[in-house]
Amino acid sequence: MARKYFGTDGIRGLTNKAPMTAAMAMQVGMAAGAHFRRGDHKHRVVIGKDTRLSGYMLESAMVAGFTSVGMDVVLLGPMPTPAVAMLTQSMRADLGVMISASHNPYFDNGIKLFGPDGYKLSDADEAAIEALIESDIALSPAPEIGRARRVDDAQGRYIHFAKSTFPEDLRLDGMRIVVDCANGASYRVAPTALWELGADVVAIGVTPNGKNINDGVGSTAPGLLCETVVVSGAQLGIALDGDADRLIVVDEKGQIIDGDQLMATIASGWARSGRLKNGGLVATVMSNLGLERHLAAQGIGLIRTAVGDRHVLEAMRAQGYNVGGEQSGHIILSDYATTGDGLVAALQILAELVWAGAPASELLHRFEPLPQLLKNVRFAGGKPLEAEAVKAVIAEAEAELKGKGRLVIRPSGTEPVIRVMAEGDDPRQVEAVVDRICAAVKVAAG
Repeated sequence: MARKYFGTDGIRGLTNKAPMTAAMAMQVGMAAGAHFRRGDHKHRVVIGKDTRLSGYMLESAMVAGFTSVGMDVVLLGPMPTPAVAMLTQSMRADLGVMISASHNPYFDNGIKLFGPDGYKLSDADEAAIEALIESDIALSPAPEIGRARRVDDAQGRYIHFAKSTFPEDLRLDGMRIVVDCANGASYRVAPTALWELGADVVAIGVTPNGKNINDGVGSTAPGLLCETVVVSGAQLGIALDGDADRLIVVDEKGQIIDGDQLMATIASGWARSGRLKNGGLVATVMSNLGLERHLAAQGIGLIRTAVGDRHVLEAMRAQGYNVGGEQSGHIILSDYATTGDGLVAALQILAELVWAGAPASELLHRFEPLPQLLKNVRFAGGKPLEAEAVKAVIAEAEAELKGKGRLVIRPSGTEPVIRVMAEGDDPRQVEAVVDRICAAVKVAAG
């Protein structure tokens, strides 16, 4: 059954338009609170948020919802998504909430939920909460309603945790690092953690005003970071997104290093030290074939999943891997975290740089990406990928690229679009293959 409210990463939408309204946020709080009330103990939920203007409104509404069904609320204030996941578990809460729309503009917002184990909710839990949202939820008797309180040292707890993932025998003394916090949830914790480890920190994107989150800064807009790294003479630039679960790095020459290169660096380092579990890592179908070839040359395996960090994490947990992620910079290191953590991933990269004593431009560009081309074909309706003519063209393309490239064709999960991606050693061949498939899809779509 299709879900009405929950998407691939919680509930998300334009603020003050359904479903992202204060009334819905309160209803979600009531429903999630009712669903996670198990046993006679005093139940607790932790709530974090990023720096969006609408965070105040949604936070207050969710507090009302949770307390009305008898749950105590712990307010963390602006905190990275991975910090909320970590604190949910460490504070033995029954539920965690992150109010954020990640890398989206400020006028969007979202609600992500974490279970008591710090992991994002299962499909079954989300379906149960959706059913409760549209039902009459029993309210607690007046003497049993919940209380709300703010935790003043939440940021310090996360900073301590993040620093603990960095090797004790290494320091960042003498290293100048530019960190771009996207005017988002990490604007205090990330610069502080790096400074406490000895780095000379140049911080940008650390003046949130409620409306400037992800606006020309952060992992989806790294131009300012590239410029600042070069001008300041820094050894590395780190860009996080609005809720700090995504990481992009810039080397000392101002060149961008994506998630594929970062995963390769971490996996190689962990394999060297005997920490890489199951002899490989997990990535999505969108990771470059160059990554796969680079890892194979070192005897490191790669398994692929559907797009989305949720699918990556499911495969990691099911098959015993401890490194996984996406080309976009969601990197999950399950030895430390239950979700992507941009700061923790950055610290692993910095540890490799300190250990190697080499510049980022030499160490982090691990492989040459194969030419990759992605085109979108919009269609009005139907299932064009099921047309026999389209299947035939795809089969021909796969045979043509066999051993020399790779083809990924998938419908978008959010709009009527077919995404056609190919990569290979010959860029002209890649373009020709993509164009042929797109043309066939357009004919099939009418």
